[in-house]
Amino acid sequence: MNKLETSARLSDPDGVYRSLIEAHRGLSADASAELNTRLVLILANQVGDGAIIRQAIELAQRPGAKRTAPLG
Repeated sequence: MNKLETSARLSDPDGVYRSLIEAHRGLSADASAELNTRLVLILANQVGDGAIIRQAIELAQRPGAKRTAPLG
């Protein structure tokens, strides 16, 4: 089974974070949720591996989950 990569891989995580925040600026709560849904589906398609996506879901559901916390 493929394993979720949880080490930091973004060359500019702060810039990506700013882009995400800016994308939501001025949106209603519903429009923001719709943007998140579309973004998640686009990125899931990019990953292209259901097992990896399920591991990411499991990690995200953990209380206090860290973005680079290992599974297992």
